[in-house]
Amino acid sequence: MARPVVALLTDFGTANHYAGTMKGVVLGVCPDVTLVDIAHDLPAHDVLAGALELSACHRYFPPGTIFLVVVDPGVGSGRRGLAVEAGEYRFVAPDNGVLSAALRETPPRAMVELTERKYARPSVSRTFEGRDRFAPAAGWLARGLSLTSLGRPVHDYHQLDLPTPVETPDGLEGVVLTLDRFGNAITNIDRRTFERAAGRQATIVAGRCEISRLVDTYAEAAEDEPCALFGSTDHLEIAIRGGSAAARLGLFRGTSVVVRRMA
Repeated sequence: MARPVVALLTDFGTANHYAGTMKGVVLGVCPDVTLVDIAHDLPAHDVLAGALELSACHRYFPPGTIFLVVVDPGVGSGRRGLAVEAGEYRFVAPDNGVLSAALRETPPRAMVELTERKYARPSVSRTFEGRDRFAPAAGWLARGLSLTSLGRPVHDYHQLDLPTPVETPDGLEGVVLTLDRFGNAITNIDRRTFERAAGRQATIVAGRCEISRLVDTYAEAAEDEPCALFGSTDHLEIAIRGGSAAARLGLFRGTSVVVRRMA
């Protein structure tokens, strides 16, 4: 029988004990679990960044994986904690929109609020619910507890307003959604929408840069040349070979990206 997998995604960083402590709590409940770090260096309190990272990676994990996602600027407030089953996966997270993008792709099949206290730590800190509420819930799910045992059923969840590309008479208008550590600017324009609206021959304007061709790999561009391509998430990226498009071109989340179909 395969070992259960719990994958962690947080904004806790690795300089302090927070992520490691959560792993310890999960192991205390389910010693046989396999723990996977997705990322812990998300921008602090950036719920949208967490939602996008989770959406980009979750489908590549084995069926049955439990995602423990804690990007939680509302820690200690009245916002709910959730456990969700969607497709072949389960998620434990605050109800602040961090699950929005993943659940937009695969709507939830079951969802509960984490209200059953016996599956949390005896004392729940108002500043570290990741340790005291979310990590124990993930551990119990890994141990085989049913989702519905964790609390009362709920039928709604907080959803972020995720921008979608808009088709125009001559192409598309989109935005930069996120920047990766290489300075690549990843947009909300997916390949299918791009090709339907503009085909393969298009001019792309992002910030102060105009790009007249798509490449298939970063290596196709000349050194230091701005380029556009579809990256690993199958979304349009603006990049510079060997450099940071974000720094060089002044790109940031929300920068307008215009795609103009060539005549």
